[in-house]
Order: sequence, then structure tokens, then C-alpha cells
Amino acid sequence: MIGLAHGIRIHLCTSPTDMRRGFDGLSGMVTALLEQDPLSGHLFVFRNRNRDKLKILYWDTDGLAIWYKRLEQGTFQFPTDGRTGEESQTGVQITHSQLSLLLGGIDLTSARKRKRYSKEKTENAVK
Repeated sequence: MIGLAHGIRIHLCTSPTDMRRGFDGLSGMVTALLEQDPLSGHLFVFRNRNRDKLKILYWDTDGLAIWYKRLEQGTFQFPTDGRTGEESQTGVQITHSQLSLLLGGIDLTSARKRKRYSKEKTENAVK
């Protein structure tokens, strides 16, 4: 798995992507669909229509890099955006642990997260 520094966000493009797209095509999708900067250092995850291929685009200090995975059996299960049962055209932000679960074949909708302390939630409650 890719070593991730603290503060790196992970964005899933929930609409199917043509896996023939390379650096420029995926960068364009990051800008147009996800409304993010592909050079930000964050991870941008794309999947194909059959859900058996996945690409991760990220800025690696001096250039863009693509991590590509093809499943021999089974599919990746991407979460929906919560507004409808359909997947959104934009994307969803997930955590590092959720990405690991997704890559490991775990359906994020059926996984339950136990209650944990979050500094962000505490700061927002005080304001």
C-alpha cells in the first residue's frame, strides 16, 4: 500500500472512469468533476464501470504518479454520496483506513465504525 503522510485527503470519483485515461485525462477529471487541484498531494481514486479496476492519481513531490490495481475476481464497492441510492457525479472523501478496507474488499456501507475522539468535532462543538 502507498505510505500516506498525515493531512493527505482521499477523494473517490464515484462515477465510472475510462481506464485508458492517463495522467492528463485523470487530472482533467480531478479538476472538472471533483473540483480539486491534482497537484495538491491528495489521492484521487477512480474505478471502471465493471468495478474490477482502480487507479489512484497523486502528486509525488516532483511529478504525478498513478497506482493501478486490477482484480482477478470480485469487485470494488464504492460508497454513494448519501443524497440518493445512485452514485454521484462528483465524489466522496474517505479516510486512510476506509481506503485500506476498500482495497481489501470490504464494503464500506456494511462496516461499522466505533465511536472515537476527534479533535475536529470537539473544536466545531466549541464554536
